[in-house]
Amino acid sequence: MSLPSTMQQIGLDAPGAPEVLRLEPAMVPAAGAGEVLIRVQAAGVNRPDVLQRLGRYPVPPGASPVIGLEVAGVVAAIGEGVAAWQVGDRVCALANGGGYAEYCVAPASQCLPWPDGYDAVQAAALPETFFTVWANLFGHGHLQAGETVLIHGGTSGIGTTAIALALAFGAYPIVTAGSAEKCAACEELGARAINYRAEDFVAAVRALTDGQGLDVVLDMVAGSYLSRNIACLRQDGRLVVIAVQGGTRDEKFDILPVMRHRLVVTGSTMRPRSVAEKGAIAAELREKVWPKLNAGQCAPIIHATFPLADAAAAHALMESGAHIGKIVLIVE
Repeated sequence: MSLPSTMQQIGLDAPGAPEVLRLEPAMVPAAGAGEVLIRVQAAGVNRPDVLQRLGRYPVPPGASPVIGLEVAGVVAAIGEGVAAWQVGDRVCALANGGGYAEYCVAPASQCLPWPDGYDAVQAAALPETFFTVWANLFGHGHLQAGETVLIHGGTSGIGTTAIALALAFGAYPIVTAGSAEKCAACEELGARAINYRAEDFVAAVRALTDGQGLDVVLDMVAGSYLSRNIACLRQDGRLVVIAVQGGTRDEKFDILPVMRHRLVVTGSTMRPRSVAEKGAIAAELREKVWPKLNAGQCAPIIHATFPLADAAAAHALMESGAHIGKIVLIVE
């Protein structure tokens, strides 16, 4: 594949509002050992992208400072030692940065094939949320068939993915959402929904579970939600925290319920994990989740697409909270 020397990418001069994002020329990056260069056709937009734009999500050492953590496209070049992929293969990838660009480098082990029948937009909507939900809900949270899970932020990209995967693996999802419209959307996806603006989600969970409580909570709020999440769990329940939109502290947190009910409180972030750790998650996804995607199950929900040059508008939509599912940039 003939490679140009330059490309277009989204850059910013300083942290700020969505308007700081702009299209700029750049050099096409080179694939290093164990990496592939992807000619990007679509790139997913995620909450960490917004935090990076605001200057609140530091780039790990060695990662691209360009925003963007998931892409789909065609392998344009391979680095030394890469045997799993060839030039021309269609892949989606969890990138370590650099996704908002016409070309992006990603570790070969963090790439996955497009599921059967998928286009670039659908494939680009997979990596960030599927890696995150699989590693946390099924890894740290040990969600099993027949168990009940509460998913906060049910209409987010993470939320809609968690609903789909919970159902695909035989669990029963309950979600929180902030409006009747969003609750209805979650119910259409197969979850039971709680409007957290209209009712106390702890009391609602007790009612929905006949007082038994939950097996798992997947939380992206933290803050004051921590003690309330604990109150929702049954014996041997698990709380998994993946973001701290509500802050990192809860003045009402009490360790005694954790001890009394043998609860597990855990959490993680995805971006700082090593390539080996992310590669292991990719291998599990390919073995256990990709067959379901190939069969037409648990497909991503695409809310809107924008041209790469309109990344600012995509970020504004993300920050508005009005989306249901994924937002994707079309690069070509």
